[in-house]
Amino acid sequence: MAKKKRSPSSKPFDTTQAPSPAPAAAPAAQGVKARIAAATRSTLALPAEIGKGDWTAILLALMMFFAPAMGVPHEEMLQDTLKSIIVSLIALVAGLLLFWHQRNRRDALRWHALMWLPLALMAYALGSMVWSHTYLGGVEAIRWFIFSLLLWLGLNTLSRERVPVLAWGIHWGAVVASLWTALQFWIDFRFFPQGPNPASTFVNRNFVAEFVICTIPFSVLLLARSRDSAQLCLLAFTIGFNIVAIMMTGTRSALSAMLVFVFVLPVILYLYRSQLAFPRWDAAKRILVFGVLLATVLGLGMIKTGNAKIIDENTTEHRGLTALERGFSRILSVGQKEEYTVGSFSVRMVMWKATARIIKAHPLSGVGAGAWEVDIPLYQAEGSQLETDYYVHNEILQLLAEYGLVGWLFLLCLLAYLANAAWRTWRNRTPEGQAEAPLRALALLSLLAFLIVSNAGFPWRMASTGAIFALALAVLAASDARLGWRGPFAAGRLDWRPAYSQAMAVAMMLCLALGAYISQQAAECESKIVRAVKLALSVSQSGDPGNPKWDKTRAEMLKLIKEGTDINPHYRKITPMVADELAKWGDWKNAVWIWESVVGSRPYVVAILSNIARGYAQLGQNDKALDYLHRAQKLQPNAPAVGSLEVILLSRTGKEPEALQKVKSHYANNVYDFDMVNAGYVLGVRAKDWPLAVRSMEMRNKDWPAQAPDGWIKIGNIYASTEIKDDAKALEAYKAALAAAADKDKASVRQQIPAAYQPRL
Repeated sequence: MAKKKRSPSSKPFDTTQAPSPAPAAAPAAQGVKARIAAATRSTLALPAEIGKGDWTAILLALMMFFAPAMGVPHEEMLQDTLKSIIVSLIALVAGLLLFWHQRNRRDALRWHALMWLPLALMAYALGSMVWSHTYLGGVEAIRWFIFSLLLWLGLNTLSRERVPVLAWGIHWGAVVASLWTALQFWIDFRFFPQGPNPASTFVNRNFVAEFVICTIPFSVLLLARSRDSAQLCLLAFTIGFNIVAIMMTGTRSALSAMLVFVFVLPVILYLYRSQLAFPRWDAAKRILVFGVLLATVLGLGMIKTGNAKIIDENTTEHRGLTALERGFSRILSVGQKEEYTVGSFSVRMVMWKATARIIKAHPLSGVGAGAWEVDIPLYQAEGSQLETDYYVHNEILQLLAEYGLVGWLFLLCLLAYLANAAWRTWRNRTPEGQAEAPLRALALLSLLAFLIVSNAGFPWRMASTGAIFALALAVLAASDARLGWRGPFAAGRLDWRPAYSQAMAVAMMLCLALGAYISQQAAECESKIVRAVKLALSVSQSGDPGNPKWDKTRAEMLKLIKEGTDINPHYRKITPMVADELAKWGDWKNAVWIWESVVGSRPYVVAILSNIARGYAQLGQNDKALDYLHRAQKLQPNAPAVGSLEVILLSRTGKEPEALQKVKSHYANNVYDFDMVNAGYVLGVRAKDWPLAVRSMEMRNKDWPAQAPDGWIKIGNIYASTEIKDDAKALEAYKAALAAAADKDKASVRQQIPAAYQPRL
């Protein structure tokens, strides 16, 4: 039989040829691996910023415009209360819109190690509400919550293209704030109430300067990116205008930061010039920018002030009458020795030293979030009786004093991150790194200015500057994510589900409702308390507070202060002013309960404890007066107010000889106050210790010159009608009384002088 011819497919397996399935299997395996690798990279990659349809950057820009630009045109709300309302409510609205827009999102969002810093402070503040000051701890917790929200929103939405949108909001907010400053400096514009002029919408000139200096790097970013001649001219003029406004304030910390800019800004612009537009400006644009900037600073800087308060200030402190004069004189005064002995720095040095004692006493636990102003009287220098201020004027020291170990960790981690961010920005030469570098460098420069002014003020607690702090960190954090800098100390992924967005949207709604309620209560409370203060001052200024025509006004004032303190009994800055005026009228009963409402929140303020004791003494309740005296003595036994109070109580309880010795002892130690010299005079007259009585009035005439006419008449009467009769000294005293009196009071003073001496005057 003939053999069948085998087909090639029926041949035995030949090892010299590739098996038929192999060529198909290899590509399939490689495709699976590629898909796995791609999926892994997708899982590990950091998510991009939330994109189309998101309004967060625009809302943040509006927030940074309205917060500094808007102010309260009356005194019935604190300026920073309005700014805090603007920042908080817009941040919450931005959060609500973002979560609502992402309600079906399943992709991851961003996280960053920076988020743990404000969250740690918020957690500490919530915990300190249990063992420290509840109200102040709650305020701090809310502040760090809003800070965390702003940081997280910026981290997830501020793309490289959106940062300029935010920068425009920051820039124009600073321009409008500077406009109010300039009007107040040049023409004494009084639409917004001010403390130290010119203060824009910030009530204090230091606050506006601290804000504007932090905005300059964002303004420079806009200028360096621009190409249009009109826009360049506008930006150069407005930047120069903002610089002039800073010089008008004469705030040395802001001027010091500006001096740093002079050296650092050119370096940044030169290093990253290839990423900016200014190297491609033609000669005309360069001349335009530098000419407008220089002309603005020099031209506007030489216009003299028309503000009477600034002119009067210049007669004693010689700060200058133009912006340029004030800027140069103030920055040069930093190195002057007298600033550390009698100037504002000397007052701050007292606070800093007392704060250092707090840090030493509570290095780990701190005294509790916001509780510095409560505990600081316990750490003041021996013999001090008054609170020097409500803030340390150094945010670093206040952070460490209040937050202890958590504050140390916050500060060290923040500084370590900023140093690392600056190093990475410098070292990253990749195209992506160079594209990010200008944003990063200028955000770091803004934070550097912020940290400089933080060493002589309290910008962390001011709404506008606190918001810049959060958003500058957000710019850096978002840039870290774009550059792929991830890990436990950088950016990371935050797994997300629709349920999370929905829950957070509901949380934002609740926070908005709570924020609106707190805002309404704050506005109502401040309005009532400030109106009560104004009524009290108007009655006092009448010169006749006991007149029955003021009965209705006094009743309304008491009603307002009661309603205001019922809402919030913690307004230490304002409430005691009403009690002080009541005490002047002799209404000790109402003065005492107002002071006691303050002491319930601030139990260690010696001046108020002394006032309460004096009030109870006037009411004849000596037991309660002694109780408050003992509380004051435990805190500051050598304080002048405590000494005078002790003298008064000794004399009222029949121990005049002992009181007399106390007065002489205090005089010998040069420790006395107004009440002490008055008590010394009365005790001297009763004991016929005429040298003591005369000395008491001479001391009062010297230290309280407004009382000099009365004091000299009392001295003249002693020499004219007692056993130490000295006609020449009596006549000399009566002449001094007449000379010390104001022109409008001379006639009444003359009538108080004995008739026998009047022809000889």
